Amino acid sequence: MPNLRAIETFVKALEGGSIASAARQLGISPAAASQNIARLERELGTRLLTRTTRSMALTEAGERYLARVAPVLDELEKAQSDLSLLHGELQGRLRIACMAAFGRHLVAPLLPTFAARHPQLSLELLNVDRQVDVLKEDVDISVRYRDVLEPGMAVRPLASVQRRLYTSPAYLQAHGRPRTAGDLLQHSCLLYRREMDGRIMRWPFYSEGRRVDPPLRIAAIANDIDALVEMAVAGAGIAWAGFFLVHEHVRQGRLVYLPVEPAPASETGPALQFEEETLDFFACFRDRQYVPAKVRALVDYLLETLPLQPKLQPQPPLHSRS
Repeated sequence: MPNLRAIETFVKALEGGSIASAARQLGISPAAASQNIARLERELGTRLLTRTTRSMALTEAGERYLARVAPVLDELEKAQSDLSLLHGELQGRLRIACMAAFGRHLVAPLLPTFAARHPQLSLELLNVDRQVDVLKEDVDISVRYRDVLEPGMAVRPLASVQRRLYTSPAYLQAHGRPRTAGDLLQHSCLLYRREMDGRIMRWPFYSEGRRVDPPLRIAAIANDIDALVEMAVAGAGIAWAGFFLVHEHVRQGRLVYLPVEPAPASETGPALQFEEETLDFFACFRDRQYVPAKVRALVDYLLETLPLQPKLQPQPPLHSRS
């Protein structure tokens, strides 16, 4: 009977796209992972993978073997997760991928208490503003906002964050306060470029019921929303940001909230509105039918402790295997 660790290395290598990925997932060296697969091939008496320095592909025997053992390994992992909950101790590694600012400001400060509750868990937080491949990167749960959800993902609402306009008192003293949506077009605007697709986040201007993009005076663009907030604090212009990013600056008086009224229609153009929006965050999972106990525990904890009240439609509770 082939060694279970060797089978696990083989499956993880195919899921992650490389032997190095399997090694990272299993906490071993790439050399040890390669040796595990070589040992498995010797025990089976056949080649499972063809490998070069840059690529890896399944042989026909490898395809048949993977189709048989991958579901078995998946069931073993699910069984271990369920048993850990039965015995009252969550175990293993829990890898969490978050949109960077949400992870930095909201999730990271909460994880130490969760870790203390579950000392047998090993937590890993990946803060990135790009699309994460949950299978190749072996991510157990990812936190994303609505605009970047993938079709068909299993999701659960976490929080709805208000996004508003903020600037510094120094900027207002130097340039005056915009009173209407039309006034914003004459002010220095700080815009966010999404790292995952390079698109600039559109501000929520509306005219005659349609989303529009009036010409803005762009003072700066950044792919880091925290950097834009710091620019606003320094007096560079007006930023559109979630309250969780700015609340301490607002409390300390370094930033102020800028509500603006609709601009009425005039000879130069139709009416213009700036409609404040919310940023809806969701917990996303690999498998709609089975959510491991450790993932359910983390989501329940975040819903319990996040300093934001969810405002989205209620969802059915997370479930284990039906």
